[in-house]
Amino acid sequence: MDLDPDVCYRAIQTRDARFDGRLFVAVKTTGVYCRPVCPARTPLRQNVTFHATAASAQEAGYRACLRCRPETSPQLGAWNGASNTVSRALALIEAGALDSSCENGGDVETLAERVGVGGRQLRRLFLQHLGATPIGVAQTRRVLLAKQLIHETDLPMGEVALAAGFGSVRRFNETFQQLYDRPPAALRRRKAQSLPNRPAPPGEAISLTLRYRPPYDWDGMLAFLAMRAIPGVELVDNNVYRRVIALDGAAGTLAVTPIDGDRLSVAVRFPKPSALPRILARVRGVFDLSADPIGIGEVLSRDPDLARKVALRPGLRVPGAWDGFELAVRAILGQQITVVQARKLAGDLVAAHGEPLSEPWAEPGLTHAFPSAEHLAAADLSGLKMPGARIRCLSAMAEAIARDPNLLSPTASLTEMVARLRALPGIGEWTAQYIAMRQLREPDAFPAADVALMRALADADGVRPTPEKLLARAEAWRPWRAYAALHLWASLADEGAPPVRKIKRAA
Repeated sequence: MDLDPDVCYRAIQTRDARFDGRLFVAVKTTGVYCRPVCPARTPLRQNVTFHATAASAQEAGYRACLRCRPETSPQLGAWNGASNTVSRALALIEAGALDSSCENGGDVETLAERVGVGGRQLRRLFLQHLGATPIGVAQTRRVLLAKQLIHETDLPMGEVALAAGFGSVRRFNETFQQLYDRPPAALRRRKAQSLPNRPAPPGEAISLTLRYRPPYDWDGMLAFLAMRAIPGVELVDNNVYRRVIALDGAAGTLAVTPIDGDRLSVAVRFPKPSALPRILARVRGVFDLSADPIGIGEVLSRDPDLARKVALRPGLRVPGAWDGFELAVRAILGQQITVVQARKLAGDLVAAHGEPLSEPWAEPGLTHAFPSAEHLAAADLSGLKMPGARIRCLSAMAEAIARDPNLLSPTASLTEMVARLRALPGIGEWTAQYIAMRQLREPDAFPAADVALMRALADADGVRPTPEKLLARAEAWRPWRAYAALHLWASLADEGAPPVRKIKRAA
């Protein structure tokens, strides 16, 4: 990522919030790196260098500022504009691909193999686009999360080390001593030091904040999630999104609430603290916190029809999925029926095959974890009220995921992933594009055969474009066609049209 030094320096002089998360300022005289909004006195021009990522600054030998706390900056996805290979590798790192505590954890060579390149090539691409190696990015991710846990919770240092993804407390202490020239406990603020240094009781939530770049259409996000909330698994109430989460054979809950216009509060109740990095990564994906709404809006607003829709809903995001298999099942259930009907079917599926949540993790309205692929692959689904062909499609998807848990991981290009999904029985173009949009976080995924999209762009006489014409028009929306689709869907809801869609069934 190219950074114009003059532009960057003017940004830190004015503490321009538009650059927060886009660049980090390394100060040679102090050895620290800061956010551009840091309240400290602006250093002299000759004493600073600029980095696209925190990992780049940290790998250059700088330590995170204790005043502006770079770990709390919005993660805008510095890889936007980088190669697709880097984007996919970063998504896998966020999912724990380089964490020793993760069951899918491994080394750089394994990561490179998953995205289809060699280890040396992957390192070169990371240095070119991010200024840091894959290991450096993963290490920075662990350090900054640990630093945030130290500042925002009263967890003992041993639990902080585990929750941040460090393999051992010794390695955790050594890393902080090396980076900050002090033990981790010395970084805890005085007000936090007065709190009891005790392990969290079972069922007690760990609460952290995640920043994003405003604007954010929180009402639109909640409306989308509420319409599709699976009974027993998800709940939207009083401006809060809650759901059951399952990882590594354990289950718990999380609650997400907006605060202060640029942050989300995330309360996690989960029996395995080591899963926290992956839980937070999934929350960022579900709520699309790495999006740059200003940049996306500028591209989409070049289309006169979309410009009006973008102006009505600034900050509209693409809702992600907590789990790829769960989303795939929902997409299959939703073929040829309304969203409301699909939601009821999903609730019936969970009631029949979901894993009941045990104490102390259960909450009112949150009773079951979504069934695993292994469970549904072996289950008798004939009791579900839907066509036999769709039941067979559901079983085939469960069997495919059970055989290859990484099937819905971002390991290939959009075109390759769509082709891979379409090779599964009963998965058509719409379903594949929808999964790519919400699970693989492909910003250019676009289900052109969606009837609602065509209805949203009907002319004054009510004539709708064909899927082919819609695809041709959508070329101007690249690489943000997924966001265009969300704006078109939202426009129908704003006009009072049914917020549900029927799709053309694939052959």
